[in-house]
Parts: sequence; structure tokens; C-alpha cells
Amino acid sequence: MTLSDNTQITYNNHQRMEVICQIRFPTILSIEATDPAQFQDTIRDSFPKYAMQVENIPQQSQQIKNHSFISRDGLYKLSLTKSFIALSTVKYTSWEDFAAQLDKPLAQFINIYKPSFFERVGLRYVNAFSRQKLSLQDCRWSELISPQYLGVLSSPDIDESDVAKCSVDIERALDSHCKLKLHAGPGLIKRNVRTGTSVSAVSENEVRFILDNDLFLAANIDLRAAVESLNKLHGYADDIFSGAITDKLHNALDPIKNI
Repeated sequence: MTLSDNTQITYNNHQRMEVICQIRFPTILSIEATDPAQFQDTIRDSFPKYAMQVENIPQQSQQIKNHSFISRDGLYKLSLTKSFIALSTVKYTSWEDFAAQLDKPLAQFINIYKPSFFERVGLRYVNAFSRQKLSLQDCRWSELISPQYLGVLSSPDIDESDVAKCSVDIERALDSHCKLKLHAGPGLIKRNVRTGTSVSAVSENEVRFILDNDLFLAANIDLRAAVESLNKLHGYADDIFSGAITDKLHNALDPIKNI
């Protein structure tokens, strides 16, 4: 099972918007050529809803079929294309719960499609901190976020209301294999709102602080190393998150220590 041995802290007031795990592999044409009925049969108990969307890839002048398998409550979505499998959720509770949702589909995918290896294993956490929801309206971002992620907003002489745009974007190696792309800064969140049969993106009025961590390994990764790779990325993600928030924000998130 895809689990971490690390002691974790989860939060009652967590501010995660979405968590995504994507695993890329060399193109398997049979996924594009034939509907993945056999794969669906193995996961239908957990992901009973199905949809398929044809996506245009302008850079490659081609179309790709994206097969989506959705949980009964609509909170988890499993995506399958000819070059990747991905799991995403808008209601992340813990790494154990997320990993449990991934275990069977990933095992069944390997069993049915037999990829030679994985080209990229990625884990992305998108957080959007709301001062209103955390009752921190009177706090500056510099009281809640560590200065290395704030840019000019870390200066006490800067009026936040005068800053129209400020972000920190980082690309770095975490070790000889793992890499990080990070975006941090205030911004507006867009949510999909359904009206009848149409869906539109609506921006919130509140400016939140967005912390978007995209961690990944990009190499020829042995299938048996996927679990270890994900656990490693998750450990890094925990460390980055802990280092990005101050004690005041940590306490406002209402931490629970899991042993």
C-alpha cells in the first residue's frame, strides 16, 4: 500500500483546494484505440461514474481522449489517457486516505496495460489560505507566511493594498532525483459553478494566499519504485508546507497530530 512512515500533522481547518497525483508512461496506443472497459470493470466499485472528453493539444496538433472515472460522491476523479494516469481530489483528508484511493487503480492499470516503466511520477498540493475563514482578517500575510515565500510583502513598510501583484516562483532540485516547482503569492480563486447544464468559472471576492507545490521525479522509473517515489515526494511536501507557514497560521489551521 502507498503509505508513508512519517509522523504527520493534519488540520481540521485545512485550506487545500486540490491534490493531484499524476504518473506518466510511454504512450500506450491501445488506451486511445479502444475504450478501457476491462480497466473500468476492476475499479467500478470505487469509481462508478464515467465520462470521456476529447482534449485538443495545440502544441502537438493532436487530440487526446481523457477517460474519467469518478467516485460516487464526486470528490475523487481518476483520469486515464494514452500517456498518463492521475488521481485528483477536492477533499483531501490525509495521505493514507488519498493513497488508499490510488492503490487499486494503479495496480490494475499495471496489470492490464503493462507499461514498461514510468517516465514521471508527480504529486501536487494546491493550498489557498483564507484569512476570513480562519478569523485572521486583521493579520498581514507576513504574520502567517514565511518571508522567503512573500517577496516584497515581507517588508513591514509595504502596504498590502498597494501591491497589485506579487508572487514567488521557484524551480529547484530537492535531491539528485526529486524536483520542485512552487508558486506562492496572493490571488483570487476561481470555482466552477453549475447553472442548469452549463458550468462557468466564478472568482471569489477574497484575496487568498496560494501555495502551489508540484513535486516530481522525471526519469525512467521502475514500476516497483512508484510507491517509494510517491512516499518520498509526500515527505518533501510535508516539509515544504511546514516551512512555509508560521506558528500563528499553524495554530489557526487547528492541527491534529497523527502517529
